[in-house]
Amino acid sequence: MLKKQTKFILFSILIAVSLFFLLEKELLTGRSSKSSPQNKIRILGNVISLIKDDYVEKPNPTRTTEGAFRGLVNQLDVLSSYLGKENVIKFKQQMQNRLKETGIFLYKRYGSFPVVLGIKENSPAEKKGVKIGDSISALDGRSTLMMSMFEANLYLKEIEERPVKLRILRMGKNQEISIERSTLSKDPFSYFPAKGTSGILKFHYLFSPSVNKIKEKIFPLLKNAKKPLVLDFRNCYEGDIEEARKLINLFLKSDSIGYFKKRGGIIETLSCPDAAELDKLPLVIWTNQATIGPAEAVAGVLKEYRNAKIIGFQTPGLVAKQNFFALEDGSGLLLTSAVFYINPEKELWQKGIIPDIKVKREEMSLDFYLKITCNLF
Repeated sequence: MLKKQTKFILFSILIAVSLFFLLEKELLTGRSSKSSPQNKIRILGNVISLIKDDYVEKPNPTRTTEGAFRGLVNQLDVLSSYLGKENVIKFKQQMQNRLKETGIFLYKRYGSFPVVLGIKENSPAEKKGVKIGDSISALDGRSTLMMSMFEANLYLKEIEERPVKLRILRMGKNQEISIERSTLSKDPFSYFPAKGTSGILKFHYLFSPSVNKIKEKIFPLLKNAKKPLVLDFRNCYEGDIEEARKLINLFLKSDSIGYFKKRGGIIETLSCPDAAELDKLPLVIWTNQATIGPAEAVAGVLKEYRNAKIIGFQTPGLVAKQNFFALEDGSGLLLTSAVFYINPEKELWQKGIIPDIKVKREEMSLDFYLKITCNLF
């Protein structure tokens, strides 16, 4: 009994902390409140007392505290996330292995259903008819409403090849489909020739050793290249910033390609000090709405400092660093710790990359992108 009371007290404290963040946010954004902080705290105390004394059942402290943790963390930004024990295990598996996936990338804001932002070519999701813009209201019968974006995307992955059921909301109608999970890309990129270019280098993800493999396999093909090289970052939504920096350094040498800004204004500058072996090669970059994170950083920096032409869609602006914190009960927190600037006037966080030539949703085919590319030169 004492243990349960202690948990309930902790829950009350957590709610109070949440209120503090809410009040701080109002003060920082200059919003006024009709009720004073003292009134809000008094109302909060009344709510806790009513739940404790008058709710039909005794509150489950474990469930309510997890819900409070989730609400407190998931509302910070679209990348931050509270992870329960099961998700922490899967998160660690993802760090060690390439998990099986459906080929879907979901974008989600707190308190709304996730929306399909990207679908990989020839993936199980594409074959089952999932469409860009579909809302996913449930995964295996679990509501997605209170999941974070990270949780929803992590749920679509699995270490084993087994299906996941999606409840899709499209045009006001619900439908449920089962999609297999499978290994989509064993290699981080693929390369193929295309008329009018020096080839198309398509990135599936941007983890090590992507750049070393490019040097080994692709450099010999580009030794005497004069025509533009296409960097295809469509549906490239996974990677790390260090590999992105190495990729930029293939095309650009610079003491500063941008910086991460941390809390308190602390700056962490990124540089590309090595000789850029492809610094004279013209570049065209293809994007869509699922060009995320490190791929966005590459696109933005090469556009700014190498005059790379970007064709496609404006990206979401999710270039940030995150830290994972393990909690004592096996759960964890994934928190955004810094956001990326190309320069003081160009912050990518939640702004993204604006393409030089925009593509409409009905014009997303490879042939259309290639046609526009060839017309540029």
